[in-house]
Order: sequence, then C-alpha cells, then structure tokens
Amino acid sequence: MPAKKQIIKSIIALTVSLAIACVIAFVFILESKDLIFSFAVNMQNQTEKIEPFPISVNPETKTIVENNTVDFYYQNSLASAPNSSNNWWNKVAAFFADETWYQNLASPVSRIVVIWPGERKEEIAKNIGDILHWTKQDRIDFQEIIDTSEPAMNEGKYFPGQYVAHRGATPREVKLLIEKEFTEEILKRYPPEISAQVPLNDALIIASLLEREASDFNNMREISGVIWNRLFIDMPLQLDATLQYIKGGNPYEPKWWPAVNPQDKFIKSDYNTYKNSGLPPTPIANPSADAVLAALNPIATDCLFYFHSSRNGYHCSKTYQEHVSKLHSIYGRGS
Repeated sequence: MPAKKQIIKSIIALTVSLAIACVIAFVFILESKDLIFSFAVNMQNQTEKIEPFPISVNPETKTIVENNTVDFYYQNSLASAPNSSNNWWNKVAAFFADETWYQNLASPVSRIVVIWPGERKEEIAKNIGDILHWTKQDRIDFQEIIDTSEPAMNEGKYFPGQYVAHRGATPREVKLLIEKEFTEEILKRYPPEISAQVPLNDALIIASLLEREASDFNNMREISGVIWNRLFIDMPLQLDATLQYIKGGNPYEPKWWPAVNPQDKFIKSDYNTYKNSGLPPTPIANPSADAVLAALNPIATDCLFYFHSSRNGYHCSKTYQEHVSKLHSIYGRGS
C-alpha cells in the first residue's frame, strides 16, 4: 500500500510539473508575439539616426585594413536590435510562424510572416504565401514588384526579419513592409562614399554567399576575407552555394538548396563559380545586415581555401596543398 501511495504521489507531482511547464511555455510563446507586435508599432515611429556601415576593404588597392569598430558596431547596432534574428522572441516567432494556433494567439486579424537570412526569393514567396493564403499568381506578382522596385535587382532585397501583416495582406502591402526594412537597415547604412568603394550590388552578392557558407558573424568575416583574397587575384570563388542556387532553380528539384555532386562543377551557368571568375551576376539569397557588414569588413587573412568540419569547425589554408593536407587529416581524403 505505501508503494502504491508513492506511485500516486509521483504521478500527481509529474502532472503538476507538466502543467506548470505548459503554462510557462504558453506565456513565453505569447510574450514573443507581443514583442513582435510592439516592435512593429515602434518601427512606424522610428526617428533614431542610423550610423553607416564601417568599411575596411578596398577593392581598388586590393587591401584589407582591420577596423576595430566592427565588433562594437555589430553588437550595438545589429545584434541587440529588436528585429535581430539573435533575439529569443524572433527565434520563437520564426519557429512557430507556420502554425495557425500561434498566429491566432494575440490577434485573429494579423499574421507574422518570417524571412530567414539566406533564403532565396522563391522560398520566401512560398513561405509568406502559405501563411497569407496567396494564389500562385500572387506569389509571382510579389517577386516581380520587389525585383523591379528601386534599386532594381534579382534577389538581395527581401530583407530578413519578422513582419506583422493583416491576414488578408496583398503582395504589394507586404512588399511595402519589406521595402521599408531594407531601406532602414541597408540603404540608410550605405551612403555614397561606401558605394563608391564597394557598389551595393557587390556587397549584397558577397553577403548572400556568406549567408549560405558561414556559421556565424565571425565566420562570415573569416570567409569574407577568403572571398576577397580570391577576387583580388581573379581566382574563381569555387563556392558550392552557387551550385546549390543553380540546382534549386530547377522546378523539378524538390529542395531549395540541394546537395552538390562533383559533376555539378561543370554546369553551364553564369552562377557557376567553379567555371567563372569574379562574382555571380546577382545575389544568390537574401542577406541580413550582419552579412553585409561582414562583406564590407573581412578579417585580414592570407588564406585562399577553407572548409568546415563537424561542430562548425573552420579550417583555412594559404595553399591548395595545405588545404588537401588538412582535409586528409580530418576526413582521410582530399578534395
């Protein structure tokens, strides 16, 4: 009998604990959406002066000069901003955005739509269209009106973040929300003197590559250094992310970012950075302000080659021989 009572007590304790945990989780989730809504309202009244991006790369002189203000700028202007993907409430909103019950928690008439850093425009149009119940034509129109708005470009302007829209919002209404964020977070940080040194399109292209190739902000700056080193000597960038972009554009491909095979390096495309030197024609994805900052402020390095190992390990080398040697030491094979 005592054993039976102990089992009952344990079950009751477990039930109470689970109930408390569920309540806490519910409050936590609800708070995340409230913060998103509050930020959306505050953005409408934003008057704070935005500081331009620092810049430490000079393509004309082919030099990189370390800028000690970069990390400070990142922490104070980007990482701690309410719309940063680093904040817990944005992570929660992004995770649950496609769940109807979450969308209805705080408002039955509004919806949170999410653009993840490094997504391609077709991917974004599908995700937003699914939440707002757009037709196929709506999704096509959405891409067209963003691509043709100033500055006109294919990819790169679908600024990552969490947006609050009416549940019946049209493509043009969502475009205006995204356009405003792109202007505030990128264009206002990109004055003519920076554009004269690194054109905006080039920065967005490199930033899009970093979103697909790097693991975090510091790694973005490391890989940015390798990319710029290759550009300085007119060496092909040889980035798998560009091959993924080509393959993902195939309407019969089930994944937006499919795995790359050795034969893919011979695909005929302007975006194939194994066959062509220089930058691809346009961004391959839509980068965050973090990635643009990293594109303009690479870490000075003598590396021309790099790869990632498990647990986000990063290994770079000055020569191809050193690169292959490191691959052998970790994976038992070269590349």
